Amino acid sequence: MPRTDTIRTKIIEAARRRIGRYGYCKTTMAELAADCSMSPGNLYRYFPGKLDIAAEIARNAFEETIAALRAVVRQPQCSATQRLRDFLFTELRVTYEQLHHDEKIHDVAEIIKRERPEAANENLAQSRSLLVEILSMGNANGELDVPNVVEAAEMIQCATMKFRYPQLFSQLSLDELERELEGVITLLLRGIAKMQPADTSSHQAA
Repeated sequence: MPRTDTIRTKIIEAARRRIGRYGYCKTTMAELAADCSMSPGNLYRYFPGKLDIAAEIARNAFEETIAALRAVVRQPQCSATQRLRDFLFTELRVTYEQLHHDEKIHDVAEIIKRERPEAANENLAQSRSLLVEILSMGNANGELDVPNVVEAAEMIQCATMKFRYPQLFSQLSLDELERELEGVITLLLRGIAKMQPADTSSHQAA
């Protein structure tokens, strides 16, 4: 790893510890510089400001999430409906645990959502591209009937936004959120599952 990347990683780790303990608003660049045994001027060489450090923390967290989601999409010998279910539950569980174990990092998520909406939009776009893969698989194998997979993926994200950033929208426990998500998924699948031909054998026999 290049020296610059090593130092940036050291700064991010120090920031996670300090923000995790004191929160974003009570963390200063001067304190982070001291934690990293460097001058504030040197710290600014790597990050223009505290918001940029917060954005990097959020980006790292999302990379963990997207890696887990990509593994779900690429799992072998799995139906599209099961992939979709696993995808949405994985997204909920990973993001819930990230915020649950670092409650002060919740501040970072709020700040980035407000101050760097383009970053949040990029995250949504990456996640949506994986949903498009799932829906396309379902169309190809006859499980699903989705005329516009890109639009459908966007609508699925709209319907499940609460479960993507759970602590930003509610104070429910993970068990309660999973119960709600199960209900939402059931409704979604009813809407996109391919209709099976009606069984007319009983009518013919009569």
